[in-house]
Amino acid sequence: MATVTIPEPLHQELRRRAEESGTSVDALVVRALEDSYGKPKRGKRVTGPMVRGKGKLGPRFPVDENPHDLVLS
Repeated sequence: MATVTIPEPLHQELRRRAEESGTSVDALVVRALEDSYGKPKRGKRVTGPMVRGKGKLGPRFPVDENPHDLVLS
């Protein structure tokens, strides 16, 4: 158990949201803390291209190293 001092305007907003959602202020605070500081969710690492396909690169992807090719007209 812990005691936390919450500024009055935020406490009023928490009470309002708790009443609207049919839960308690404690439950809202615990859920917010779990969402922010709970165990990170790990997904699969991206190892290849995110979009597969064939084709040529467009004009925004110049093939040479000329910086003027990056300027759009």
